[in-house]
Amino acid sequence: MEYAPLGRTGVRVSPLTLGAMNFGSWGNSDHDDSVRIIHRALDAGINVIDTADVYSAGESEEIVGKALAGRRDDVVLATKAHAPMGTDPNMRGNSRRWLVREVENSLRRLNTDHIDLYQIHRPDPDCDVDETLGALTDLVRAGKIRYAGCSTFPAHQIVESHWVAERRGRERFVTEQPPYSILARGIETDVLPVARRYGMGVLPWSPLAGGWLSGKYRRGAQVDSPRMARMPDRYDPSKPQNEAKLEAVEQLVSLAEDNGLTLIELALAFVLEHPAVSSAIIGPRTMEQLESQLGAGEVRLSAETLDRIDEIVPPGANLNPADAGWSPPELQAAARRR
Repeated sequence: MEYAPLGRTGVRVSPLTLGAMNFGSWGNSDHDDSVRIIHRALDAGINVIDTADVYSAGESEEIVGKALAGRRDDVVLATKAHAPMGTDPNMRGNSRRWLVREVENSLRRLNTDHIDLYQIHRPDPDCDVDETLGALTDLVRAGKIRYAGCSTFPAHQIVESHWVAERRGRERFVTEQPPYSILARGIETDVLPVARRYGMGVLPWSPLAGGWLSGKYRRGAQVDSPRMARMPDRYDPSKPQNEAKLEAVEQLVSLAEDNGLTLIELALAFVLEHPAVSSAIIGPRTMEQLESQLGAGEVRLSAETLDRIDEIVPPGANLNPADAGWSPPELQAAARRR
């Protein structure tokens, strides 16, 4: 397995990162089975595991902690904070008060004395980024975390964070974790170029577009998915944006077959082809899903294949805007626009 630089940190990472969102009540509630999946990924050469405090209300972190017993030093361990972790209005967000408290909770759940990459899961419009970077700087100096990163930040906020870090003497975000797939290419217009400009590592989430590029969602297929009921904007096939995704999937299936690949391999290899990307996050729930994705890190796509993908989904396009991962509050509440 070839390992790539994680931005300018000096750390080298496997082409695939094991995402742990599906370990716990959100996906696979069998802890022993989840541990086996993690061990299989490590044995295959994956050296990055990414989780978050909010995944199954901390259960995912606990499972990862169990799995890393005796293997902790071999893994670049990443987790995230921001989402609500209780009913208290201050048990969330990007404030110093919360991050300093929550990092201790994650360390306990992960059964470790340090986190390699501590990421801010989403922007917080009510919190000054200097407040956040100041807390992260203190956590680095205290040895609680090694690096700080952000996730699903728009390009202008990434730039702002680097200006603040430089002017105030703060630790900077060394990584960004954005949504990126063949069906959701919006970050190609700004986030990925900005990340390259600042020497950041990029760890894309949802390279299979939330399952759309797994082969499960096909025209005429009967899919019984809780996602469809929970997120109709992203999955209801009767919506025009999702009909466009179905059409793209059919063309991509044919393209993958022409190249002797599965749709999963084509999708993951596409994400890894971008020069800004360090490692793509996969999120298997079962051993079978993991095995179907492990070989993708060694696939290389020809220029002709990449050109054909550009014809199916234009560069910089999100076929469905709902797949962008984060919507600014100014768009969510009319009161902020009027």
